Amino acid sequence: MNSTTTLSPSHGNSATHATSVRWTWLPAIGSWRYHLMLALLGIFVLGPLGGVTASYMNFSIGFFVGGQVLAGILGSTVTLGYGPEGKHGANYMQTAAASVAGMSAMGVLVQAMIWMGLPQPPLWQLMLFMGAIGMFGAGVGMLYTPILVDRLQLTFPSGLAVANILRALTDPVLLRRSIARLASGTALGVGGGLAAAKVGALAVIELSTSTLGAGLLVGARIAIPALLAGALGTLLIPYFVSIGWLKAGDPFRKITFLIGLGMIMGAAIIDLAQIGHEAWRRWRHPSAFAAAEPEEAWKKTNTGRLVAWVLFFGAAIVWLGSSLLHQPVFFMAFAVALVFVMAVVNGISLGISDSNPISSAFVMSVVLMAALGLKDPAVGLMAGSILLISCSVAGDMQQDRSTGWRLGTPRTTQFRYQVLGLVVGAVLSVGFAQLFMTAYPVLKLDQTVMSAGEQPAQWSAAMTYKFVGALRSLTDDQPHQRTAIWLGVLLGFVFQSARKWLFSRAAYRRWKDQGSANKAVDFTLDALLLPSPYAFSFGAFLSLATSVWFAIGGVISSVVNHFAAKWRRADDDVLPSDMNSTSLVGGGLIAGDALAALGLGVYGLVTTLAG
Repeated sequence: MNSTTTLSPSHGNSATHATSVRWTWLPAIGSWRYHLMLALLGIFVLGPLGGVTASYMNFSIGFFVGGQVLAGILGSTVTLGYGPEGKHGANYMQTAAASVAGMSAMGVLVQAMIWMGLPQPPLWQLMLFMGAIGMFGAGVGMLYTPILVDRLQLTFPSGLAVANILRALTDPVLLRRSIARLASGTALGVGGGLAAAKVGALAVIELSTSTLGAGLLVGARIAIPALLAGALGTLLIPYFVSIGWLKAGDPFRKITFLIGLGMIMGAAIIDLAQIGHEAWRRWRHPSAFAAAEPEEAWKKTNTGRLVAWVLFFGAAIVWLGSSLLHQPVFFMAFAVALVFVMAVVNGISLGISDSNPISSAFVMSVVLMAALGLKDPAVGLMAGSILLISCSVAGDMQQDRSTGWRLGTPRTTQFRYQVLGLVVGAVLSVGFAQLFMTAYPVLKLDQTVMSAGEQPAQWSAAMTYKFVGALRSLTDDQPHQRTAIWLGVLLGFVFQSARKWLFSRAAYRRWKDQGSANKAVDFTLDALLLPSPYAFSFGAFLSLATSVWFAIGGVISSVVNHFAAKWRRADDDVLPSDMNSTSLVGGGLIAGDALAALGLGVYGLVTTLAG
């Protein structure tokens, strides 16, 4: 008879079965054959599958879907034979595969060089440079994991979705209890994703089942502020036009994304200062904190080695950029330093809204470097690529660690799998770029100088379009963009300070629980009058319609969870606390939409090749 083991309640795991291998032909857990099997499948099978799809999507529509969901599902079929402990092996595989896929999508930087007529360095130099950036981003993301994942405990919706999938598909008990909700969400996500791509009416209302699912995961207190930001942005368009911050016909997010990034930075100043103060206290009195909060073994990392890793690859980026690519040392070093700020900003955005604004980080870096006197677009592209790749990799790192946080997966081992994926991804990123642009010469044509009628229908390349537009603005300084950033910093600092002061007071916490009217006032303050700058900023990045879907999901989640306690069944205790109905359905919607996007991407690639 199998024995049971209980994992730490801090990440919501319930009792599971023993770790014995059910399929005896599989290599033993922890053996070198076990890790070799997982690594080969992750970086040479699942990773390239996600990578070619991510590259196609970035060239065709300007965004890409990470490979976590697909790799998690396919990886679980391999590790199913290990029983519940197979979730860690599947997590290792999806970590490596997602790193390959994410890096593969960075080939749009090569496309931007061609559009602007810039000289291309040898391919091996590009691969080496991009690989060093990826390693640096992985180290920075790992450094911030204790803050964003452990301390702030951000949701990371896709990370939660993957954790639920891995737990369900490797544990028969959890599978029986969760399959109906997870499968129904996935089916709705696939159907909605396909319908949104093919049905014109749904495209008009910008249906996004993954955004709806993210709202289900985070709730109304996070989702409503995003809608508020979108509504305010829409109302302020005439004012922005009147002061010259927008041109007639421009969407509000063309300027509000800078305000949103600034708000996250302003709020992060408060939170990082508080965390720094606590770290100082821990350093001064380590024995007291160690006795009160023992660190679990799977969380442990060697901080000294991690800092050395970050410093080494940060220096390597500057050296490679200056010696091989002949870029100014100052702007290379500035971009490396800026990563430490933007990795927090983008990580918080990803943790709350499932959106990593990597292209916004690129544009913001160009704006800031222009203020420092940068005029050369080639330097701007190379320096901006440091922000783009680092923030993408750091976000993936933090999202994967959030999955590991829920599963109890050893972080150091997971980090090593990500590094393996980055090595392969750095090669494939340049390789896929060359492959697509050789097969489809239209990708080499600069769309920023084309008329509307000349634009290629199938290859919109929206991300490259944004990069090239920002780089060409280097010859036309726009001070109002920096003003927008500083306005956001001020707003974020003020709002987060007020929230910290009010919501941390014992008297307020007692008052808000004294009746339904007080709770309603508390909700109004938290969601509308004094919203979280992190949540509010999401609405500054995306269209109003997207914020609406996010808010709909959040409201549904909060309403369902409010009444769920009354309908709770005794056997619901089998499920971890973060596998409730709304998280399972929401995670399924995200997974389904990702699978639909991947399917459409593969279908589009195959039909294009066939044609």
